[in-house]
Amino acid sequence: MPPEDPTAPNNSAADSGISTGESGSSKPRPLGLQRSDRGSEISSSGFKRASTGLSGRSSDSLSGAQADVAQMVRQGLQELDAQRRELQREIEQLERRKERLETEMRTNFAGASQDIAIRVQGFKNYLVGSLQDLATAAEEIDWVPSPSAAASVESSAPVTSELNDEEIIPLAAQRFAEQRDRIHSQLDQYRTRPDYYGPPWQLRRTFEPIHAERTSSWFFNQSGRGSIKSVGTRLQNVLVASATISCLYSIYGQRLCVLVLATTPERLGEWRRWLQDCLGIDRADFGSNRGVMLFEASEPMAQRAERLLESGRIPFLIMDEAEDKVSLSLLQFPLWLGFAPDPANPSTDYDYY
Repeated sequence: MPPEDPTAPNNSAADSGISTGESGSSKPRPLGLQRSDRGSEISSSGFKRASTGLSGRSSDSLSGAQADVAQMVRQGLQELDAQRRELQREIEQLERRKERLETEMRTNFAGASQDIAIRVQGFKNYLVGSLQDLATAAEEIDWVPSPSAAASVESSAPVTSELNDEEIIPLAAQRFAEQRDRIHSQLDQYRTRPDYYGPPWQLRRTFEPIHAERTSSWFFNQSGRGSIKSVGTRLQNVLVASATISCLYSIYGQRLCVLVLATTPERLGEWRRWLQDCLGIDRADFGSNRGVMLFEASEPMAQRAERLLESGRIPFLIMDEAEDKVSLSLLQFPLWLGFAPDPANPSTDYDYY
């Protein structure tokens, strides 16, 4: 028999030992393999510790950034909230100021300021017209009359006075009686067929029966000299006076001169404005020796009426309702109209549109 190999049992034993080491742990592993296993375990544990440290540091930095952003957002919200409260406080102050101004306007401005503005405007119109009249009168004055002109005036004075005496006679009631149909026709036209775009010196406003009655009574019952009861407001009185002026102008033409007496600039301003509106005349028709003249006192009005009569003109005097006292010198002229207050219907001091 061949001899047995002494190494065979050892190899089998080694193989069984290796297989046993692979299958179970009862037998010890070789030293080299154990060293390699420890090295791999150490390296894996070091990698785990490094990765854990990196993840910890990144999470710390991320949480810090989030905290900073949250703090910035909180600060921004606080600033916006403070600005909102400030704006809300300013809005409330402005609203309170607006309410206070509206209250003041309702209580003070709407009443007193409107009255003051109307008075100032009336005085302004009167003042401008008076200054223009004064400038025109100053230009028309002949400061140094020539001797020949003075002599001619003296020689023609008696003839003029005779003509005036003859011309004043038709101003009595007989002349109005002759013109009765004409005047009635005009009043009917004003009442039924008003012409709002007619020629100047013709009535351009709506004429009621009460206005026609007062005008007709002044012409035919009072012979053009007397007072009539006020219609109620200054505007209505101006309407009656405008109708009277229109009828007289159709009879006498440009020889007619209207003189209005009112003692305050505001009332004169109203007469000027409403006569322009009712008769279709303009500012050029107001002034010295023109169609309409305005006066604040009786004495200058009487003096101007006397000079107009001496020059062959026909003065027509109108006295406002607010005149408490009338000078007797005004009642000597052939044509005058006064408005007497109505005790049953007293009018206010200022009547507006």
